[in-house]
This record gives sequence, structure tokens and C-alpha cells, in this order.
Amino acid sequence: MREQLATWRKDRTLAHVVPFGVFMVFLLLSQFAGEAMLWEHDNAPWYRHWPEQLFYPIQVAVTLLTLGFFWHHYDFRWSNKVWIGVFAGFVGIGFWLLPTTLYDYWGMTGKPETFFQKLSGLAPRKEGFDPYVFESQSAQIFSLVMRIFRAVVIVSLVEEIFWRGFLMRFLLDMDGNYWKVPFGKPALISFLVVTLAFTIAHAPIDYLGAFVYGALTYGVAVWTKSLLACVVMHGVANASLAAYALAYGKLGLW
Repeated sequence: MREQLATWRKDRTLAHVVPFGVFMVFLLLSQFAGEAMLWEHDNAPWYRHWPEQLFYPIQVAVTLLTLGFFWHHYDFRWSNKVWIGVFAGFVGIGFWLLPTTLYDYWGMTGKPETFFQKLSGLAPRKEGFDPYVFESQSAQIFSLVMRIFRAVVIVSLVEEIFWRGFLMRFLLDMDGNYWKVPFGKPALISFLVVTLAFTIAHAPIDYLGAFVYGALTYGVAVWTKSLLACVVMHGVANASLAAYALAYGKLGLW
């Protein structure tokens, strides 16, 4: 078993794909197993009332261990162009938050009804993960910290390592040694596939924001040739989204 683990640890492709796969498996578990566990009863334990409060910390811990296992494969070299990722993170999340901000600005009420509203994100976005469901302040803090760490660190790493670090390369040389493809090499097929796949991986209500954000991240990868810049962009964007969601009670955003 130890030899098998050592073999897996040397595989660069597994290093870029497995953490994303682990993250997605726990996401599916939280949705389907969580729904089966849900029991809204006064005598139900906390994890039956809010299954997501159980699954998300486990998801964070297991994914973090997986990233640590493969860490030596990731190229996070610093360059001055990383600051482009910071700027792009604010711009990208601005587009993502624009529809629900306009929803409030225009005085709209109720849930989205038209096809355009449902796909554009013109919605109140009030219902979602709530770290304040617990009476205990320490439990609230733990839930909040884990959720923010998940969004800013875990999601940023697993998604950028997979989408930009692996898939952008793989699409350009699927039958050969795609690891010889330089990071950030532009091509229409990689732009379309990666950006659309990134978009579809999100909820339909976020499709417009995800497409714009994904296209912008592709541009950052091509411009900076830096995986770190993409990760930083994602982290800045998700931190900003978390702050906005908590400040305005739009918990459906995260």
C-alpha cells in the first residue's frame, strides 16, 4: 500500500485532478446524503437540522490533506504579475454580484420568474449557508471560519489547479505529453471548453457571472502565465463575495 501511495504521489496528472474530484464528491454527498439526513424536528441533533454544517468541515479537511499529499507538483512561483490577479479578482466578482445588486437597486421583489431572470442572477439570493444557526458563539465562529477558509483557500486551489493548471493544457495535446504545454498557452478550444465547463459547474442562477468570471480568469492565465495569479484572483474574488454575502444577508451567493 505504501508503494502504491508513493506511485500515485509521483503522478502529476493525479495531483491536478484528484483534489478537485475529492472536493466534488463531498459536494455531491452534502447535497444528496444531506437531503436524506435532514430532519427538521425539535429533538433532532444539529447535524440533522443542518447537514451542511457537518459535511463542509469534513470536505475541507479531506481536500486539504489531498492537496498536501500532492503539493510538490504545484508551481506557485511569485512574479510581479500576481497583482494582476488581485485586480482581476475584484473586477470579476463585481460582474458576478452585479445582477443581485441591481435586483435591490431596481426595487424588485420575489423570486425570479422569467427565463432571463433565472439565468442572469436577478434574484434576492437570501437563502443559503448560514453560519449563525447555532446558539453557541464558538460554534458560529467555527462555522464561519470553515466556510470562509473553504471558499477562499480550498476552492481557489482545487479549481485553478484543475481548470487552468490541468485542463487548459490537456485540451491542447490530449494524445501526447500535455505537461509540455506551457501554462497559459492560448487556444480557442481551451478557452471555450474550460470557460463553459467552469460555468456549468455552478448553479444556473450563476451562469452569467460564472461565464464572465471564467473568461476573465482565462485571460489572466494567458497574460500572466502564472498559476499563482489565478489562485490569488480566485481567493480575492471569493473573499469579496463572502464579505458581500454576510454584509447584505445574501447567503445564497456562497
